[in-house]
This record gives sequence, C-alpha cells and structure tokens, in this order.
Amino acid sequence: MVKREVIGAHYGLRDWLAQRVTAVVMVIYSVLFVVMLLKLPQFDFPSWKAMWTASWMRYATLLFLLSLLLHAWIGMRNIFMDYIKNTGVRLTLYVLVILALVAYGAWAVQILWGR
Repeated sequence: MVKREVIGAHYGLRDWLAQRVTAVVMVIYSVLFVVMLLKLPQFDFPSWKAMWTASWMRYATLLFLLSLLLHAWIGMRNIFMDYIKNTGVRLTLYVLVILALVAYGAWAVQILWGR
C-alpha cells in the first residue's frame, strides 16, 4: 500500500477558480477606469471629483477592491502553506496578512464614502 503525504495548499479547483474570477474582475475594472480617465474633459480636481460622484463608479471600485483583497489572501495563504513549514510562524503570518487586508479594506471604504 502506498502512503500519500499531502503537503502544501492543494485547495484545487475552488482556489484556482477564485483567482481567475477575481483577476478577470480586476482587468475589467482597470479597462473601465482607463476609459473613464480618457473621457474626462480635463484632468483636474473638479473633473476627478465628478467621476467619483457616480455611485456606480464607487460600487465598481468596491467590487475591484474586494476582488483584490480576496486575490491577495488566496495567493498569500497558498505561498505560506507551500513554503512556511513551521505552524506557529505560518499562523502568525496568516493573522498579520488578515489584519492588514481588513485594514486596507476599511480604509478603502472610508476613502470611497467618506466626506
């Protein structure tokens, strides 16, 4: 009988699909953002502010940011699982990355909807 030892992330299709879907969302948003920048009448503060007053632009940006945060988490988690063998160090890195991503997400929401 062959004994299989599972090492590393190996989450398979779920993570692969999540990485691809979030990447596609980020590419679509990036193209949309460049188009919006090119359509600005002038590149000054009033035009920039007007672009962000549209609620659809804020929600599209929020979707981009959530995709970016999920994409980053999956990537970092898989890297840590593959290369950090010490469980305590890996758990510490998980917590630090999660805290950073939550802080970045909260900061982004504050920027998008703050006054």
